Amino acid sequence: MTFYDGIYPFYPLQRTSFIFSTHLLTIILVFLVLTVSFLLILPGIRGKSRLFWMFRIIISLFIGIVIVALNFTSDWAEARTTTNTTYKSFSSEEVNAELGLHIGLYGINITLKGNPVNQLNETINYNEMFAWKDTIDEEYGDALERGLPNPILYIAEKFTLNNPCGLIYQYRYSGRYASATLWTAFCCWLVANVLFSMPVILYAGYMMVATAAFIFFSMASFSTIMNLPTCLFTIGTSGAFRTEYSGSFWLALVTGVLCLIIGVLVVLLDCLIPGKIREAFSVGVDNDEDEEVYFGEGYLNSNFLAGVTTTPLTTLVLPTDEIRNVSRQPSLQELSVRM
Repeated sequence: MTFYDGIYPFYPLQRTSFIFSTHLLTIILVFLVLTVSFLLILPGIRGKSRLFWMFRIIISLFIGIVIVALNFTSDWAEARTTTNTTYKSFSSEEVNAELGLHIGLYGINITLKGNPVNQLNETINYNEMFAWKDTIDEEYGDALERGLPNPILYIAEKFTLNNPCGLIYQYRYSGRYASATLWTAFCCWLVANVLFSMPVILYAGYMMVATAAFIFFSMASFSTIMNLPTCLFTIGTSGAFRTEYSGSFWLALVTGVLCLIIGVLVVLLDCLIPGKIREAFSVGVDNDEDEEVYFGEGYLNSNFLAGVTTTPLTTLVLPTDEIRNVSRQPSLQELSVRM
């Protein structure tokens, strides 16, 4: 060790292992603030509707945060294997490590963790992100310059433009279409929440069904990667491994089914018991006719009645013929004769 304790420029810069995605952390914090803000107004809601409003807020914000977060997760599909493989180029030394490939809508994450972590006088704990804004060739070239381990470079090279597998084309376009449909689902979710606050509950149910439909479209778009010709990843002694659907894909499925159930229930209840459903959402309810207005006791200043005489009302009884003559309006001819 030197005075700089092994820090660059005399030694390679110490790496910090991946902890948590900043995009996901920002999304979670924003929706947590919204949740707390809405829950703070619950004490102002009276009666049994307070519990209904609490569940409504929680479920709605859960759907919203899932739709947004799914755009930035990196575990729509993944593959894992534990193998003995060479660690660095131009070296025959092998390490035992767990290798993982995590596929998202905007790129891939490649992880390499040693068993144990400290081997060959190094800490083997890598989590490298390769985003395909256009291609990953530049990031792959940067990885070569940094001297990343061979297993990471091997998998990243499969997604370059010149690779015979051609994985980059299908994965990139599938991710873009899936992300676009997810953002459309988020817009439908916003419109549905606005409509739930208006006396058009039926259309709010339709928008929830539309939200579910676009989530399913995103899943269908991402699923097209499974129709690609098989491109084997052969690393070390473990043999080939293939990608399978992972947590984000199944979370999207659960959220889509939840939106579909909510939308169908709202549409059915609005058709069967429209009054009850509007009362539950506190919209379109007018109780002015049922309420009795009481103005309290009043006092009249007697000075205003000074010099005013009152006479009792008399009832005037007319014969039937005179009533008919009074009620009948004169015609134009009669008016011209009179004039």
